[in-house]
Amino acid sequence: MSTELTPEQIQKVLQGIAIPPQPQVLVDLQMEQLKPDWSIQEIARLICQDVGLSGSILKTVNSPFYKHSNTITSIDQAVNLLGVNSVVNLVNALSIKGALSDDDIIALGRFWDTAMDIAITSSVIAKQIGVPNPEEAYTLGLFHNCGVPLLMSRFANYNQVMIAAYADAGERIVEVENRLINTNHAVVGYYVAKSWNLPDYLCEAIHEHHRIMKTFAEESASARKKTLLAVLKMAEHICGNYRILGQQNEDYEWARIQEIVWMYTGLTEYEFASLKLQIEEMGLGSLTYYD
Repeated sequence: MSTELTPEQIQKVLQGIAIPPQPQVLVDLQMEQLKPDWSIQEIARLICQDVGLSGSILKTVNSPFYKHSNTITSIDQAVNLLGVNSVVNLVNALSIKGALSDDDIIALGRFWDTAMDIAITSSVIAKQIGVPNPEEAYTLGLFHNCGVPLLMSRFANYNQVMIAAYADAGERIVEVENRLINTNHAVVGYYVAKSWNLPDYLCEAIHEHHRIMKTFAEESASARKKTLLAVLKMAEHICGNYRILGQQNEDYEWARIQEIVWMYTGLTEYEFASLKLQIEEMGLGSLTYYD
């Protein structure tokens, strides 16, 4: 995503879309993590100041996704068990959800469940193929579609726009969105991520997650970003994102990009099928919600 846009161009892209400000708890967490002597205890204390957020985190980490043998009863336990990065990722995702009204959340149906499913699946895939920092794949999985709920709030017909975008076997999803509403969820997500001070490579990956062919053809694109995007697209396909957002039986995007994703990651079609089966046997992926 070019950083050379003028304020007028940015305003046009985001016309009528309210980008939620970065919650204070995230500002405080980022400031704490920049300190040379930061501590897990202080991270937990900062999160605990927001009672609602703390409750949501505990509910999430005690869900079947994490399969802990014992119930986690405090933020201190959550941070120690999951690690600071994973908990901060959850704070990011839950903060986006908290920025919406109840009506918006209801309208999105299983969107949030699917976002968590994709995030965890991304983390599993990253570990399986040897990505050095799988928590980065988790963050991208949680945050990559953050523009969707904001556009749902802005456009009454956005659900139909998404159906049309996923049903188009020729055009990229964001191209259909641009044609119908003059913006798209990837560019809105990029500006949310930038305003919340996510790392540049994650912001760029959010912007580019529906333009894989172009990104992979760019020599200047970093291997880190390409790997994260490859992991994300595998996770989206395995989790049936084309069904929950696009209400389609066929994943037209995956059909276009699967060969380049497999080539880049070194996976064969058989190895990918085995990985997909392994993930579904863990209770993740499309079997969780669709079959």
